[in-house]
Amino acid sequence: MADDADFALERRLLIRRFGRAAATYDEVAVLAREVARRMDERLDYIRIEPKRILDLGCGTGTDFDMLGKRFPAAQRFGADFALPMLERARGERGLLSRLRALGRPTPPALACADATALPFARASMSLVWSNLMLNWLADPLPALREMHRVLEVDGMLMFSTLGPDTLRELRAALPATRGERVHRFIDMHDLGDALVQAGFSDPVMDMEVLTLTYPDVDELLRDLRQSGSANASTERPRGLAGKVSWDAARQSLTALRREGRLPATFEVIQGHAWKVQPKTTDDGRAVIRFQPRPAKG
Repeated sequence: MADDADFALERRLLIRRFGRAAATYDEVAVLAREVARRMDERLDYIRIEPKRILDLGCGTGTDFDMLGKRFPAAQRFGADFALPMLERARGERGLLSRLRALGRPTPPALACADATALPFARASMSLVWSNLMLNWLADPLPALREMHRVLEVDGMLMFSTLGPDTLRELRAALPATRGERVHRFIDMHDLGDALVQAGFSDPVMDMEVLTLTYPDVDELLRDLRQSGSANASTERPRGLAGKVSWDAARQSLTALRREGRLPATFEVIQGHAWKVQPKTTDDGRAVIRFQPRPAKG
């Protein structure tokens, strides 16, 4: 789904990195929290009362409280491929923590799973919520098909992901060596095509650019590492670029500072889509529905 068919991400490396980042993720997840807030605002204009919600790519579980407040009667489920993230999401399980939870929504049920092979039954979820997870897939189509499978008819997928202009300052400044120092992100139009291929109907998407600022380059790179967001492309350079090249990159980025802060661009794509009554079976046969005749008066 990226520019080249051979674009790929090292899945095991991503799992290790996000596992290591579990202890520091919440400290630096400013972007994820802001995007979640904006996703929640979009729900003000969508009529849906889900019975079961799946937060796919739930990480440390920071979106669970927000979803519980909006849909207090819904069962909540979380899935993530990094077990240490889920352990943070589970939190304390002692007597005191259980007493504090009295009167609150039932804690989410958690599963360590890959987005392309979910351990949930067909049509078991009313809403799939996915905040900044799709950008960690070289090809989102298999995961979108799984989301479609686990959704019930008239269920909704609500998602956010990162677009191609993300970290454009860093991409332009880093040394031009063989390989990709900042991995690529899927274009909104390609994502729309994938949603339709996966079986979703009426996808609605929009894009906005958010800019975070940092005191210097080292702080930006620290945040990327501590959130598990370092480059995992299989084509990334494996060696150092050399002091001269890195000094040039630092100077290039420093020249972008405004009022003493270094900007970092994030192209954020948000959207939702619905699962409607299927027109064909899984093996391609047409589905014909018979409606009873209205009773004669």
